[in-house]
Amino acid sequence: MIREAPFAWRSLGLLCDLCRNFTQTPSPVNHLLVIGAGRSATVLIDYLGSQAPQHGWTLTVADASLLLAQEKTRPYPAARAMALDVQDEPQRQAAVRAADVVVSLLPPPLHPLLATDCLTHGKHLLTASYVSPQMRALDAAAKAKGLLFLNEMGLDPGIDHLSAMRSIHQIRNGGGRITAFKSFCGGLMAPGSDANPWGYKFTWNPRNVVLAGQGTATFLEAGQLREVAYADLFGRTEPVQIAGYGTFEAYPNRDSLEYRGVYGLPDVRTMLRGTLRRPGYCAAWNVLVQLGLTDDATVVEMGEHETLGEFTARFLPGKGSLVEKLAARTGLRKEDPALEKVAWLGLEKDTPVGLTRATPAQVLQRVLEPKWQLQPEDRDLIVMQHQFTYERGGQTHFLTSSLAVEGESARTAMAKTVGLPLGIATKLLLQGHLPQRGVVIPVYPEIYEPVLAELAEHGIAFVDC
Repeated sequence: MIREAPFAWRSLGLLCDLCRNFTQTPSPVNHLLVIGAGRSATVLIDYLGSQAPQHGWTLTVADASLLLAQEKTRPYPAARAMALDVQDEPQRQAAVRAADVVVSLLPPPLHPLLATDCLTHGKHLLTASYVSPQMRALDAAAKAKGLLFLNEMGLDPGIDHLSAMRSIHQIRNGGGRITAFKSFCGGLMAPGSDANPWGYKFTWNPRNVVLAGQGTATFLEAGQLREVAYADLFGRTEPVQIAGYGTFEAYPNRDSLEYRGVYGLPDVRTMLRGTLRRPGYCAAWNVLVQLGLTDDATVVEMGEHETLGEFTARFLPGKGSLVEKLAARTGLRKEDPALEKVAWLGLEKDTPVGLTRATPAQVLQRVLEPKWQLQPEDRDLIVMQHQFTYERGGQTHFLTSSLAVEGESARTAMAKTVGLPLGIATKLLLQGHLPQRGVVIPVYPEIYEPVLAELAEHGIAFVDC
C-alpha cells in the first residue's frame, strides 16, 4: 500500500558546498540520514527529530525539494535539511558516507541503488518497501560486512508482519496448529471524510491505486489452489467486519502463497492476503477494468484538443447517456450503484484530456486525482485484520486480530503507520537491540515485540477476539 514518495529528480547546484563538507568531515556517531520528505515521511521525521536530543543523534533529511526538507526539520534543533538528487552519484554517495544509518522512503526501484552505496560505505539501511530480487541478492554481502538491511518495515508490508508473527508464535507456544490464515489491510477514509460515492480518496501514490491488483492473484482456499485473473479480481470479494467501523469488502492481493514460507506455515490449508475497500467500490472499479480504462500497457495517441468524453467513446461506443451505454456494455441495471459511481467521475465531460499520448490508466489517474483529492480537513483510516483458524487439543479455535487507526488533518494514519515502525526500528538498531544482519524483514521477536509495544503507546494496537 505505501508507498508514496513523490520525487522530482532534479539537480540543485547549491549542494556542491554541502557535498564537499560531507566528504571532508568524518561521520558523526549515530548520525541518521532520512531520504524522502513526502507526506508519508512526516511522522517518521517527527519521531526521529524529537528522539534525537535525548539519544545524542544528529539527523539529516534529504529530498529533491530543499524547501520541503526544511519545512519538515524546522521544529528540531538536532535536524538539518539538504537537497539531494539521488541520480547524482557523487551527491548521493557523499550523503550516505556521512551517515551511520540510512532510512529510505525513495520509490522502491531506487532502493537497490542506495543499498549498493550502503554496502560500499558500511552503513545500515531501513526501508518500508518490499524486498526486491535485486535487494535480496545483496544479503550475503550485507552479512559479510555486519550490516542490517531491514525492509518491509512500514504498514503493509510492516505492521502486518509484526502482528501476524506475534499471533502465530503465541498460538504455537500454546500448542496450537494453524490451519488457515487470512490477512487484510486497507488505507481508506475515516467516517465523515468518506463523503464521495466511492468512499475513497488518495492517501498514497495515486498511480499505485490505479494499477492495484494487476496480474494474477494466487492463494490457497481449503487446500485448493486458486488463481484469479485481473479481469475477474474485483468480482471476487468477501466481507470483513471491523468492530466500530462496520463491513468492508476484500479482494485478493498478489501472490499469497509466498507467505507460507515467510510466516513459517508450510502446511496451512488456507492462505489469503487481501485489500480492503468500502462496500460497492470493487463492483464500480470492475466496470472500469472491463472497459479497459485501467490498461497501462497500451499507449493511445490523442488529438491536441481531445475531450474526456471523446476519449471515453473509444472504449464505450454507442448512443445514449454514459449510464445507458455502461448498462448496455456491462449488463447491469441503469440504477445499479456501480454505474452511478462511474458516472460521478465525469467521464463523459467535454473537459480536455490534456495529454496527446498516454495509456488509459494514465488518463484515468488524471480524472481521479481531483475527484479523490485529500482535503485539509479530511481524516484517513487504516484498517487491518488477521483471521486465524487453529487446532489444539482436538478442537478447532478461531482468532481475529483487528487494527483501526484514524488520522488527523496534519498527521495521516498512513503516515503514522508507515513512519512510526521505521522510526522505532531505527532507535532499536542504534541502541544495539537488533542482532539480525543481512537483508531482513521484521518477523523476529527481537523486532516485533518492542516495536508493537511502542506502537501501542501511540494508539496503534490490535484488538483480539
